[in-house]
Amino acid sequence: MSTATRSPIDELTLGQGARLDELVDRESLASLTRSFSDVGGVGLRVFGADGRLLADASPPLELVSYLMTFRGARNALEKVVASVKSLDPEDGQQAVESCVSGGLYRVMVIEHDARRVGKVVLGPYYPPSLRDIPTLLLELEPALDLDRARSLLTVAPRVTDESVERLGRHLSATLEVLMFSGLKALLTRSMHLASVRESFRELEEKQQKLQTAYDRLKELDRLKSNFLATVSHELRTPLTSIIGYSEMLLEGIAGDIVGDQREFVTTIREKGEQLLGLIKGLLDLSKLESGTMSLRRAPMQVPALVRDVAQTMTPHAKKKGLTIETQVEAPLPELFADAERLRQVLLNLVENAVKFTPTGGTVRVSARMNHIEFGSSEGEGAVLMRAKRPVVEFRVADTGIGIPEVERTKIFDAFYQVDSSSTREQGGTGLGLSIVKRLVESHDGRIHVEANEPTGAVFVVAIPVRRASFSS
Repeated sequence: MSTATRSPIDELTLGQGARLDELVDRESLASLTRSFSDVGGVGLRVFGADGRLLADASPPLELVSYLMTFRGARNALEKVVASVKSLDPEDGQQAVESCVSGGLYRVMVIEHDARRVGKVVLGPYYPPSLRDIPTLLLELEPALDLDRARSLLTVAPRVTDESVERLGRHLSATLEVLMFSGLKALLTRSMHLASVRESFRELEEKQQKLQTAYDRLKELDRLKSNFLATVSHELRTPLTSIIGYSEMLLEGIAGDIVGDQREFVTTIREKGEQLLGLIKGLLDLSKLESGTMSLRRAPMQVPALVRDVAQTMTPHAKKKGLTIETQVEAPLPELFADAERLRQVLLNLVENAVKFTPTGGTVRVSARMNHIEFGSSEGEGAVLMRAKRPVVEFRVADTGIGIPEVERTKIFDAFYQVDSSSTREQGGTGLGLSIVKRLVESHDGRIHVEANEPTGAVFVVAIPVRRASFSS
Protein backbone atom coordinates (compact mmCIF):
# COMPACT_ATOMS: atom_id res chain seq x y z
CA MET A 1 0.00 0.00 0.00
CA SER A 2 1.49 3.34 -1.01
CA THR A 3 1.72 6.34 1.30
CA ALA A 4 -0.72 8.23 -0.93
CA THR A 5 -3.48 5.61 -0.39
CA ARG A 6 -2.71 4.83 3.24
CA SER A 7 -5.79 4.99 5.48
CA PRO A 8 -5.99 6.89 8.78
CA ILE A 9 -5.88 3.67 10.77
CA ASP A 10 -2.76 2.65 8.83
CA GLU A 11 -1.10 5.91 9.83
CA LEU A 12 -1.75 5.09 13.47
CA THR A 13 -0.72 1.43 13.18
CA LEU A 14 2.42 2.02 11.11
CA GLY A 15 0.79 0.77 7.89
CA GLN A 16 -0.23 -2.64 9.28
CA GLY A 17 -3.94 -1.86 9.56
CA ALA A 18 -6.35 -2.97 12.27
CA ARG A 19 -7.18 -6.61 12.93
CA LEU A 20 -10.74 -7.91 12.98
CA ASP A 21 -10.57 -8.64 16.71
CA GLU A 22 -9.41 -5.02 17.26
CA LEU A 23 -12.41 -3.64 15.40
CA VAL A 24 -14.98 -6.04 16.91
CA ASP A 25 -14.33 -7.47 20.35
CA ARG A 26 -14.32 -11.27 20.67
CA GLU A 27 -17.40 -11.46 22.89
CA SER A 28 -19.54 -9.40 20.52
CA LEU A 29 -18.26 -11.40 17.55
CA ALA A 30 -19.12 -14.70 19.26
CA SER A 31 -22.62 -13.46 20.15
CA LEU A 32 -23.23 -12.26 16.59
CA THR A 33 -22.03 -15.57 15.13
CA ARG A 34 -24.32 -17.60 17.41
CA SER A 35 -27.30 -15.44 16.47
CA PHE A 36 -26.76 -15.90 12.72
CA SER A 37 -26.19 -19.62 13.18
CA ASP A 38 -29.47 -19.97 15.10
CA VAL A 39 -31.41 -17.95 12.52
CA GLY A 40 -29.91 -19.63 9.44
CA GLY A 41 -29.59 -23.13 10.84
CA VAL A 42 -26.01 -23.29 9.58
CA GLY A 43 -22.76 -23.62 11.52
CA LEU A 44 -20.47 -20.56 11.39
CA ARG A 45 -16.79 -20.07 12.08
CA VAL A 46 -14.95 -16.73 11.87
CA PHE A 47 -11.19 -16.64 11.26
CA GLY A 48 -8.81 -13.70 11.40
CA ALA A 49 -6.53 -12.71 8.54
CA ASP A 50 -3.72 -14.70 10.20
CA GLY A 51 -5.86 -17.88 10.31
CA ARG A 52 -6.71 -17.70 14.04
CA LEU A 53 -10.18 -18.90 14.99
CA LEU A 54 -12.02 -15.91 16.48
CA ALA A 55 -15.58 -17.28 16.86
CA ASP A 56 -17.15 -20.74 16.52
CA ALA A 57 -20.91 -21.38 16.33
CA SER A 58 -20.83 -24.83 14.68
CA PRO A 59 -22.67 -27.46 16.71
CA PRO A 60 -21.42 -31.01 16.15
CA LEU A 61 -23.33 -33.05 13.54
CA GLU A 62 -24.19 -36.65 14.43
CA LEU A 63 -23.49 -37.81 10.86
CA VAL A 64 -20.00 -36.32 10.88
CA SER A 65 -19.32 -37.73 14.36
CA TYR A 66 -20.32 -41.17 13.15
CA LEU A 67 -18.12 -40.95 10.04
CA MET A 68 -15.12 -39.91 12.15
CA THR A 69 -15.15 -43.37 13.70
CA PHE A 70 -13.95 -44.81 10.36
CA ARG A 71 -10.35 -44.30 9.37
CA GLY A 72 -10.90 -43.70 5.67
CA ALA A 73 -13.82 -41.35 6.19
CA ARG A 74 -11.94 -39.50 8.92
CA ASN A 75 -8.94 -38.91 6.64
CA ALA A 76 -11.21 -37.67 3.88
CA LEU A 77 -13.07 -35.32 6.22
CA GLU A 78 -9.78 -33.90 7.58
CA LYS A 79 -8.59 -33.20 4.04
CA VAL A 80 -11.81 -31.32 3.33
CA VAL A 81 -11.41 -29.22 6.47
CA ALA A 82 -7.82 -28.37 5.52
CA SER A 83 -8.92 -27.47 2.00
CA VAL A 84 -11.71 -25.22 3.33
CA LYS A 85 -9.26 -23.38 5.60
CA SER A 86 -6.97 -22.70 2.65
CA LEU A 87 -9.72 -21.37 0.38
CA ASP A 88 -9.11 -17.73 -0.58
CA PRO A 89 -12.00 -16.41 -2.67
CA GLU A 90 -11.66 -13.38 -4.89
CA ASP A 91 -12.76 -10.01 -3.54
CA GLY A 92 -16.54 -9.89 -3.25
CA GLN A 93 -16.87 -13.56 -4.15
CA GLN A 94 -17.67 -16.74 -2.23
CA ALA A 95 -16.08 -20.17 -2.61
CA VAL A 96 -17.79 -23.53 -2.14
CA GLU A 97 -16.15 -26.82 -1.12
CA SER A 98 -17.87 -30.24 -1.21
CA CYS A 99 -17.55 -32.79 1.59
CA VAL A 100 -17.46 -36.59 1.27
CA SER A 101 -20.48 -36.69 3.57
CA GLY A 102 -22.51 -34.87 0.91
CA GLY A 103 -22.45 -31.54 2.72
CA LEU A 104 -21.12 -28.20 1.48
CA TYR A 105 -18.88 -25.49 2.96
CA ARG A 106 -19.19 -21.89 1.81
CA VAL A 107 -16.32 -19.46 2.43
CA MET A 108 -16.66 -15.67 2.23
CA VAL A 109 -14.00 -12.98 2.73
CA ILE A 110 -14.43 -10.23 5.34
CA GLU A 111 -13.11 -6.91 4.05
CA HIS A 112 -12.61 -3.55 5.66
CA ASP A 113 -10.96 -0.39 4.38
CA ALA A 114 -9.92 -2.21 1.15
CA ARG A 115 -8.14 -4.91 3.17
CA ARG A 116 -8.93 -8.52 4.02
CA VAL A 117 -9.33 -8.78 7.77
CA GLY A 118 -10.68 -12.34 7.95
CA LYS A 119 -13.11 -14.86 6.52
CA VAL A 120 -16.30 -16.72 7.46
CA VAL A 121 -16.84 -20.43 6.92
CA LEU A 122 -20.50 -21.55 6.75
CA GLY A 123 -21.26 -25.26 7.01
CA PRO A 124 -21.36 -28.04 6.62
CA TYR A 125 -24.91 -27.79 5.36
CA TYR A 126 -26.80 -30.20 3.12
CA PRO A 127 -28.81 -29.23 0.02
CA PRO A 128 -32.48 -30.27 0.12
CA SER A 129 -31.89 -32.19 -3.10
CA LEU A 130 -29.50 -34.64 -1.38
CA ARG A 131 -31.49 -37.85 -0.84
CA ASP A 132 -28.88 -40.51 -0.14
CA ILE A 133 -25.36 -41.17 1.05
CA PRO A 134 -22.83 -40.21 -1.68
CA THR A 135 -21.33 -43.10 -3.63
CA LEU A 136 -17.78 -41.82 -2.93
CA LEU A 137 -18.33 -42.31 0.81
CA LEU A 138 -19.56 -45.90 0.28
CA GLU A 139 -16.44 -46.62 -1.77
CA LEU A 140 -14.20 -45.27 1.01
CA GLU A 141 -15.99 -47.22 3.75
CA PRO A 142 -17.67 -50.40 2.52
CA ALA A 143 -18.27 -51.41 6.15
CA LEU A 144 -20.40 -48.33 6.76
CA ASP A 145 -23.83 -49.02 8.34
CA LEU A 146 -25.88 -47.61 5.49
CA ASP A 147 -29.18 -47.57 7.37
CA ARG A 148 -27.69 -45.63 10.29
CA ALA A 149 -25.90 -43.22 7.98
CA ARG A 150 -29.14 -42.57 6.07
CA SER A 151 -30.99 -42.00 9.34
CA LEU A 152 -28.39 -39.46 10.49
CA LEU A 153 -28.50 -37.75 7.10
CA THR A 154 -32.21 -37.06 7.50
CA VAL A 155 -31.59 -34.94 10.66
CA ALA A 156 -28.66 -33.02 9.16
CA PRO A 157 -29.36 -29.27 8.47
CA ARG A 158 -30.95 -28.77 5.05
CA VAL A 159 -30.43 -25.30 3.56
CA THR A 160 -30.44 -24.07 -0.01
CA ASP A 161 -27.41 -22.39 -1.57
CA GLU A 162 -29.44 -19.22 -2.02
CA SER A 163 -30.29 -19.09 1.69
CA VAL A 164 -26.68 -19.63 2.73
CA GLU A 165 -25.44 -17.02 0.27
CA ARG A 166 -28.06 -14.54 1.53
CA LEU A 167 -27.10 -15.34 5.15
CA GLY A 168 -23.49 -14.66 4.27
CA ARG A 169 -24.33 -11.29 2.72
CA HIS A 170 -26.35 -10.22 5.77
CA LEU A 171 -23.53 -11.29 8.08
CA SER A 172 -21.04 -9.34 5.97
CA ALA A 173 -23.21 -6.20 6.09
CA THR A 174 -23.63 -6.51 9.86
CA LEU A 175 -19.90 -6.97 10.39
CA GLU A 176 -19.24 -3.90 8.23
CA VAL A 177 -21.38 -1.76 10.53
CA LEU A 178 -19.71 -3.17 13.63
CA MET A 179 -16.25 -2.69 12.15
CA PHE A 180 -17.03 0.92 11.25
CA SER A 181 -18.10 1.61 14.84
CA GLY A 182 -15.07 -0.26 16.11
CA LEU A 183 -12.83 1.73 13.80
CA LYS A 184 -14.10 5.02 15.26
CA ALA A 185 -13.47 3.77 18.76
CA LEU A 186 -10.04 2.43 17.79
CA LEU A 187 -9.09 5.69 16.08
CA THR A 188 -10.19 7.68 19.13
CA ARG A 189 -8.28 5.38 21.46
CA SER A 190 -5.22 5.32 19.23
CA MET A 191 -5.20 9.10 18.81
CA HIS A 192 -5.56 9.52 22.58
CA LEU A 193 -2.70 7.12 23.21
CA ALA A 194 -0.59 8.86 20.57
CA SER A 195 -1.34 12.20 22.20
CA VAL A 196 -0.45 10.83 25.64
CA ARG A 197 2.79 9.33 24.31
CA GLU A 198 3.73 12.61 22.65
CA SER A 199 2.92 14.58 25.81
CA PHE A 200 4.93 12.11 27.87
CA ARG A 201 7.85 12.39 25.44
CA GLU A 202 7.74 16.19 25.63
CA LEU A 203 7.58 16.03 29.43
CA GLU A 204 10.57 13.69 29.49
CA GLU A 205 12.52 16.07 27.27
CA LYS A 206 11.61 19.05 29.44
CA GLN A 207 12.44 17.11 32.58
CA GLN A 208 15.79 16.14 31.14
CA LYS A 209 16.51 19.75 30.21
CA LEU A 210 15.45 20.92 33.66
CA GLN A 211 17.61 18.27 35.30
CA THR A 212 20.57 19.29 33.16
CA ALA A 213 20.00 22.95 34.01
CA TYR A 214 19.59 22.08 37.70
CA ASP A 215 22.81 20.06 37.74
CA ARG A 216 24.58 22.91 35.98
CA LEU A 217 23.25 25.45 38.47
CA LYS A 218 24.32 23.24 41.37
CA GLU A 219 27.79 23.02 39.91
CA LEU A 220 27.93 26.77 39.35
CA ASP A 221 26.70 27.34 42.88
CA ARG A 222 29.41 25.02 44.21
CA LEU A 223 32.06 26.81 42.16
CA LYS A 224 30.72 30.16 43.38
CA SER A 225 30.91 29.03 46.99
CA ASN A 226 34.44 27.71 46.51
CA PHE A 227 35.46 30.94 44.82
CA LEU A 228 33.99 33.07 47.61
CA ALA A 229 35.66 30.93 50.26
CA THR A 230 39.04 31.03 48.51
CA VAL A 231 38.98 34.76 47.75
CA SER A 232 37.67 35.64 51.21
CA HIS A 233 40.39 33.58 52.87
CA GLU A 234 43.11 35.11 50.71
CA LEU A 235 41.85 38.64 51.37
CA ARG A 236 41.49 38.14 55.10
CA THR A 237 45.23 37.76 55.86
CA PRO A 238 46.50 40.97 54.21
CA LEU A 239 43.47 42.88 55.46
CA THR A 240 44.20 41.82 59.03
CA SER A 241 47.72 43.19 58.57
CA ILE A 242 46.38 46.50 57.23
CA ILE A 243 44.10 46.89 60.26
CA GLY A 244 46.92 45.92 62.63
CA TYR A 245 49.40 48.38 61.17
CA SER A 246 46.81 51.18 61.15
CA GLU A 247 46.14 50.56 64.86
CA MET A 248 49.89 50.68 65.60
CA LEU A 249 50.15 53.97 63.72
CA LEU A 250 47.27 55.40 65.76
CA GLU A 251 49.01 54.30 68.97
CA GLY A 252 52.12 56.21 67.91
CA ILE A 253 54.46 53.20 67.71
CA ALA A 254 56.00 54.55 64.48
CA GLY A 255 56.01 58.13 65.70
CA ASP A 256 53.49 60.83 66.44
CA ILE A 257 50.74 61.50 63.91
CA VAL A 258 48.68 64.67 64.05
CA GLY A 259 45.86 66.45 62.28
CA ASP A 260 44.81 65.01 58.96
CA GLN A 261 47.23 62.09 59.35
CA ARG A 262 45.29 60.71 62.31
CA GLU A 263 42.00 61.22 60.49
CA PHE A 264 43.28 59.39 57.40
CA VAL A 265 44.67 56.46 59.40
CA THR A 266 41.43 56.24 61.39
CA THR A 267 39.49 56.05 58.13
CA ILE A 268 41.83 53.28 56.90
CA ARG A 269 41.20 51.26 60.06
CA GLU A 270 37.40 51.75 59.99
CA LYS A 271 37.08 50.84 56.33
CA GLY A 272 39.38 47.88 56.87
CA GLU A 273 37.20 46.61 59.71
CA GLN A 274 34.14 47.14 57.54
CA LEU A 275 35.72 45.13 54.75
CA LEU A 276 36.81 42.45 57.23
CA GLY A 277 33.21 42.15 58.41
CA LEU A 278 32.12 41.64 54.81
CA ILE A 279 34.77 38.96 54.30
CA LYS A 280 33.68 37.17 57.48
CA GLY A 281 30.10 37.25 56.16
CA LEU A 282 31.18 35.69 52.88
CA LEU A 283 33.11 32.98 54.73
CA ASP A 284 30.13 32.23 56.96
CA LEU A 285 27.79 32.05 53.95
CA SER A 286 30.19 29.73 52.14
CA LYS A 287 30.42 27.40 55.15
CA LEU A 288 26.65 27.39 55.63
CA GLU A 289 25.99 26.61 51.96
CA SER A 290 28.55 23.81 51.88
CA GLY A 291 27.42 22.42 55.24
CA THR A 292 30.90 22.67 56.74
CA MET A 293 29.97 25.07 59.54
CA SER A 294 29.78 23.18 62.83
CA LEU A 295 27.72 24.40 65.77
CA ARG A 296 29.13 24.30 69.28
CA ARG A 297 25.99 23.54 71.21
CA ALA A 298 25.92 23.97 74.96
CA PRO A 299 23.42 25.05 77.63
CA MET A 300 22.96 28.83 77.54
CA GLN A 301 20.92 31.47 79.37
CA VAL A 302 18.52 33.52 77.28
CA PRO A 303 18.39 36.66 79.51
CA ALA A 304 22.18 36.98 79.47
CA LEU A 305 22.19 36.75 75.66
CA VAL A 306 19.58 39.50 75.29
CA ARG A 307 21.40 41.80 77.73
CA ASP A 308 24.73 41.27 75.96
CA VAL A 309 23.27 42.10 72.55
CA ALA A 310 21.56 45.23 73.86
CA GLN A 311 24.73 46.45 75.63
CA THR A 312 26.82 45.83 72.51
CA MET A 313 24.49 47.81 70.24
CA THR A 314 23.60 50.65 72.67
CA PRO A 315 26.59 52.91 71.79
CA HIS A 316 25.84 52.60 68.09
CA ALA A 317 22.13 53.34 68.72
CA LYS A 318 22.91 56.43 70.83
CA LYS A 319 24.96 57.90 68.00
CA LYS A 320 21.73 57.92 65.94
CA GLY A 321 19.58 59.12 68.80
CA LEU A 322 17.77 55.77 69.19
CA THR A 323 16.64 53.87 72.26
CA ILE A 324 17.16 50.11 72.71
CA GLU A 325 14.68 48.41 75.03
CA THR A 326 14.69 44.81 76.27
CA GLN A 327 11.94 42.62 77.64
CA VAL A 328 12.47 39.03 78.83
CA GLU A 329 9.61 37.00 80.23
CA ALA A 330 10.48 34.83 83.21
CA PRO A 331 11.08 32.05 83.74
CA LEU A 332 12.75 30.91 80.53
CA PRO A 333 14.43 27.51 80.12
CA GLU A 334 18.01 27.01 79.05
CA LEU A 335 18.63 26.66 75.36
CA PHE A 336 20.93 23.95 74.08
CA ALA A 337 22.44 25.96 71.25
CA ASP A 338 25.54 27.69 69.92
CA ALA A 339 25.56 30.89 71.97
CA GLU A 340 27.99 32.70 69.68
CA ARG A 341 25.91 31.97 66.57
CA LEU A 342 22.65 33.04 68.24
CA ARG A 343 24.41 36.19 69.39
CA GLN A 344 25.42 36.75 65.75
CA VAL A 345 21.77 36.34 64.71
CA LEU A 346 20.45 38.89 67.21
CA LEU A 347 23.28 41.35 66.61
CA ASN A 348 22.59 41.29 62.89
CA LEU A 349 18.86 41.86 63.39
CA VAL A 350 19.38 44.67 65.90
CA GLU A 351 22.05 46.28 63.68
CA ASN A 352 19.61 46.26 60.75
CA ALA A 353 16.88 47.71 62.94
CA VAL A 354 19.20 50.54 64.07
CA LYS A 355 20.30 51.17 60.48
CA PHE A 356 16.75 51.58 59.14
CA THR A 357 15.21 53.44 62.07
CA PRO A 358 15.27 57.27 61.94
CA THR A 359 16.44 59.47 64.82
CA GLY A 360 14.18 59.38 67.86
CA GLY A 361 12.98 55.85 67.16
CA THR A 362 13.01 52.73 69.30
CA VAL A 363 14.37 49.21 68.86
CA ARG A 364 12.93 46.56 71.18
CA VAL A 365 14.53 43.14 71.80
CA SER A 366 12.33 40.63 73.63
CA ALA A 367 12.23 36.92 74.45
CA ARG A 368 9.35 34.76 75.59
CA MET A 369 8.06 31.18 75.60
CA ASN A 370 5.73 30.05 72.82
CA HIS A 371 4.50 26.88 71.12
CA ILE A 372 4.46 26.48 67.34
CA GLU A 373 3.65 23.66 64.95
CA PHE A 374 6.44 21.71 63.33
CA GLY A 375 6.06 19.10 60.59
CA SER A 376 4.54 18.85 57.11
CA SER A 377 2.02 21.49 56.16
CA GLU A 378 0.96 19.93 52.84
CA GLY A 379 -2.47 18.37 52.60
CA GLU A 380 -5.32 18.25 55.06
CA GLY A 381 -4.28 14.84 56.36
CA ALA A 382 -0.92 16.22 57.39
CA VAL A 383 -2.58 18.29 60.13
CA LEU A 384 -2.77 15.16 62.28
CA MET A 385 1.00 14.71 61.92
CA ARG A 386 1.88 18.18 63.17
CA ALA A 387 3.06 18.62 66.72
CA LYS A 388 3.27 21.81 68.75
CA ARG A 389 6.71 22.18 70.28
CA PRO A 390 7.94 24.63 72.91
CA VAL A 391 10.22 27.33 71.57
CA VAL A 392 11.98 30.43 72.85
CA GLU A 393 10.75 33.24 70.63
CA PHE A 394 13.06 36.21 70.10
CA ARG A 395 11.49 39.34 68.65
CA VAL A 396 13.38 42.36 67.29
CA ALA A 397 10.95 45.22 66.59
CA ASP A 398 11.71 48.72 65.35
CA THR A 399 9.89 51.90 64.41
CA GLY A 400 11.75 52.33 61.15
CA ILE A 401 10.75 52.46 57.50
CA GLY A 402 9.35 48.92 57.47
CA ILE A 403 9.43 46.24 54.77
CA PRO A 404 6.75 45.95 52.04
CA GLU A 405 4.74 42.73 52.29
CA VAL A 406 5.80 41.55 48.83
CA GLU A 407 9.46 41.80 49.87
CA ARG A 408 9.24 39.91 53.16
CA THR A 409 10.03 36.48 51.72
CA LYS A 410 12.80 37.76 49.43
CA ILE A 411 14.89 39.58 52.00
CA PHE A 412 16.38 36.29 53.22
CA ASP A 413 17.93 35.58 49.79
CA ALA A 414 21.67 36.10 49.54
CA PHE A 415 22.70 39.51 48.11
CA TYR A 416 19.06 40.64 47.90
CA GLN A 417 18.23 44.20 48.97
CA VAL A 418 14.85 45.90 49.06
CA ASP A 419 16.42 49.07 47.69
CA SER A 420 18.98 47.94 45.13
CA SER A 421 19.32 51.26 43.33
CA SER A 422 22.65 53.04 43.04
CA THR A 423 21.22 55.94 45.05
CA ARG A 424 20.10 53.97 48.08
CA GLU A 425 20.72 55.61 51.41
CA GLN A 426 21.80 52.54 53.38
CA GLY A 427 24.82 50.44 52.50
CA GLY A 428 25.35 46.70 52.84
CA THR A 429 25.75 43.63 50.67
CA GLY A 430 22.51 41.80 51.41
CA LEU A 431 24.28 38.86 53.09
CA GLY A 432 23.27 39.47 56.71
CA LEU A 433 19.69 38.20 56.65
CA SER A 434 20.62 35.24 54.46
CA ILE A 435 23.24 34.19 57.03
CA VAL A 436 20.76 34.79 59.85
CA LYS A 437 18.15 32.55 58.23
CA ARG A 438 20.65 29.73 57.67
CA LEU A 439 21.98 29.97 61.24
CA VAL A 440 18.43 29.82 62.62
CA GLU A 441 17.55 26.82 60.44
CA SER A 442 20.76 25.06 61.50
CA HIS A 443 19.28 25.20 65.04
CA ASP A 444 16.05 23.61 63.63
CA GLY A 445 14.38 26.98 64.14
CA ARG A 446 12.27 29.33 62.07
CA ILE A 447 12.42 33.01 61.19
CA HIS A 448 9.89 35.32 59.61
CA VAL A 449 9.09 39.02 59.48
CA GLU A 450 5.88 40.77 60.49
CA ALA A 451 4.54 44.26 60.07
CA ASN A 452 4.97 46.59 63.05
CA GLU A 453 1.98 48.93 63.06
CA PRO A 454 1.99 51.76 62.33
CA THR A 455 5.61 51.71 61.12
CA GLY A 456 8.64 49.46 61.21
CA ALA A 457 9.11 45.69 61.13
CA VAL A 458 9.26 42.78 63.57
CA PHE A 459 11.68 39.91 63.03
CA VAL A 460 10.60 36.73 64.87
CA VAL A 461 13.11 33.96 65.58
CA ALA A 462 11.84 30.70 67.13
CA ILE A 463 14.42 28.26 68.56
CA PRO A 464 13.11 24.84 69.77
CA VAL A 465 13.60 23.96 73.42
CA ARG A 466 14.57 20.51 74.58
CA ARG A 467 11.89 19.17 76.88
CA ALA A 468 14.52 18.12 79.41
CA SER A 469 15.47 21.77 79.89
CA PHE A 470 12.17 22.66 81.58
CA SER A 471 12.28 23.11 85.28
CA SER A 472 9.55 21.55 87.36
